[in-house]
Amino acid sequence: MTRSSSRPLIGVSACLKENGRGGWHHTVGEKYVQAALRAVGGLPVLIPAIGPEFDDEPGFIEAMDRLLDSLDGVLLTGSPSNVEPHHYGKESREGTQHDPARDSTTLPLIRHTIDRGVPLFAICRGLQEVNVALGGSLHQHVHEVEGRRDHRSPKSPDMDVNYAPAHDIDIAEGGMLQSLLATRRVKVNSLHGQGVDVLAPRARVEATCCEDGQVEALSVPDAPGFVLALQWHPEYKALENPVSMKLFDAFAAACRERMAARAAPMLRAAE
Repeated sequence: MTRSSSRPLIGVSACLKENGRGGWHHTVGEKYVQAALRAVGGLPVLIPAIGPEFDDEPGFIEAMDRLLDSLDGVLLTGSPSNVEPHHYGKESREGTQHDPARDSTTLPLIRHTIDRGVPLFAICRGLQEVNVALGGSLHQHVHEVEGRRDHRSPKSPDMDVNYAPAHDIDIAEGGMLQSLLATRRVKVNSLHGQGVDVLAPRARVEATCCEDGQVEALSVPDAPGFVLALQWHPEYKALENPVSMKLFDAFAAACRERMAARAAPMLRAAE
């Protein structure tokens, strides 16, 4: 894809993690930063995971909207943590990690991002967040659901093994994903323990796992802007994967279109 020299501003969700010495770090995996830089051609702007004490503060929501008005796109990252189940009306199961500060940031961020027409590309935990933010629910242990495969990664010290293609997906006919990839089946990697249970009312299934029907991609048809959420990890060595690059190219095009639209009033004022 040929791109202009201007880089769109891409908000990238962060996690809040304990550093082992009593302190906390806002963290983003390097592969997501590199995907925003190289696969999207943007400039990543990290969005910290703000705690739940700010949830109901009007000034916080107003500031979030001002931030979104300054961004050209939002990239939701994967994470070892999971959305706390009280957000979708379930009790917490053992053996899951949580990040309440991230939930408190990303769940309202998703709703405001979609409603303001800011392009949104969500990966792994990001897909689960989109489903929950819009009223859906999750399986907390997909591998325990009757008929479902184990979608968790092999936990190898070799990342190429962990992120290797794991299973085929069936891409929904006539959907957004089929339009972008021009095919009905591709093989994707699989590194998730949780997944969509009840689909959010506004969401549309874009792909399912061929082996067990688990949701692998969704979109939001009534959104005013680009919204695509994937359960797999296209950011891993994205530049080497033609399928991943088609998806990042589509997100990049939407971000550049928004960047141009945001710049238009200033250009007219300068004339």
